[in-house]
Amino acid sequence: MDSITQNLAPPPDGRQSQTALTVARGAARWLGSRGFACVSELPLPSGRRADLVALNGRGDLWIIEIKSSVEDLRADHKWQDYRAHCDRLFFAFPQDLPCEIFPAETGLLVADAYGAHLHCEAPEHRLPAPTRKLMTVRFGLVAAQRINRLIDPQGHAASEWG
Repeated sequence: MDSITQNLAPPPDGRQSQTALTVARGAARWLGSRGFACVSELPLPSGRRADLVALNGRGDLWIIEIKSSVEDLRADHKWQDYRAHCDRLFFAFPQDLPCEIFPAETGLLVADAYGAHLHCEAPEHRLPAPTRKLMTVRFGLVAAQRINRLIDPQGHAASEWG
């Protein structure tokens, strides 16, 4: 991967394991094959940061929370906060984790570096219009700022948006 391509994503912050990065890549590929564009590490209005936020041409917003281990899931007490910012909430994880440990009210994606398999569809809970607009604008701003930093790395400082 060349330095230009590497600048499309935010720099690694050291929080993600190699397994988590691999699962995120496969989940993003799966989403892309279904007409979604993804932004990783998107800051949410609540102050949380979503692992992957996906937006399609109809304006559907999905959040995918990446889990790399049983311990990672057990330590996560914030995942329910993401529901207020998306139409569907998924967990994506490697195939060596059992599906039964994940909350029943979420979708499940089993992923590797090359793609993902939909194990369980996420229930839909449509966002209110003001929240949808806020999230769509936030998604667009972060995506555009990351592209602008790619085009002119010295001319664009990082912002609160990513």
